Amino acid sequence: MLKTANSSAIEISNLTVAYHDKPVLWDINLTVPSGSLMAIIGPNGAGKTTLIKAILELLPSVSGKTLIQCKPYRQQRHLVSYVPQRGSVDWDFPTTVEDVVMMGRYGSLGWFSRPGKKEKRLAGQAMEKVGILQLKDRQISQLSGGQQQRVFLARALIQDAQIYLMDEPFQGVDATTEQAIVTLLQDLKKEGKTMVVVHHDLQTVADYFDWVTLLNVRRIASGPVEKIFNKNNLRQTYGDRIGLLSKLESATNLPVFNEITSSSNQ
Repeated sequence: MLKTANSSAIEISNLTVAYHDKPVLWDINLTVPSGSLMAIIGPNGAGKTTLIKAILELLPSVSGKTLIQCKPYRQQRHLVSYVPQRGSVDWDFPTTVEDVVMMGRYGSLGWFSRPGKKEKRLAGQAMEKVGILQLKDRQISQLSGGQQQRVFLARALIQDAQIYLMDEPFQGVDATTEQAIVTLLQDLKKEGKTMVVVHHDLQTVADYFDWVTLLNVRRIASGPVEKIFNKNNLRQTYGDRIGLLSKLESATNLPVFNEITSSSNQ
């Protein structure tokens, strides 16, 4: 069950972010309920990654504020784990899978402490959970895309966070890894964790998530999937690109896509 009454994992108020005086996010108001599994969807350039980075204070905002469980992020960073896009990492850096996973403990250890037996044990448990324990001594440059994504997930798990922010975790992975990620997300949800996931595959939104936010510079709509993921909100989000959704008609039985396709052909 979702914890919705007076229980917000993230609260964003009047958030605006701009690059070179051009707004990338404009006056965003968003509440992420505790225990929810939320997809952030929208077209390219909609500001999805920017939103995640703004929550983490990796990008400065022009205005607005973000609270993590009712307090500023810098007071609550120990509650938050971040899984970035794979493309943002130098995978040629000479280090092993185990070393990367243990980096998730550095925030708890402090700058001058080295990982010990406890960290190795926790890293082993995290790697086993995502199915890469047998790769722990392998150089990260030797990994496939799916294996790389699992390393990121293991690094996030070892932090034992309450809130997980994930940027396109399904992008470029094989079907087996995708299913492993879905299982992990569902397991974390059962533990009461909150997840915000930048997602691009509209076909799987209703299957993978219980909450959704539609974004295109502004917040178009946000709420439970069964109420928010509909043709009107999708049309407002994707605009004249709505025709791109027609290819989904044969791949899904969701009425929303059939309605969109019919409308776009009139």
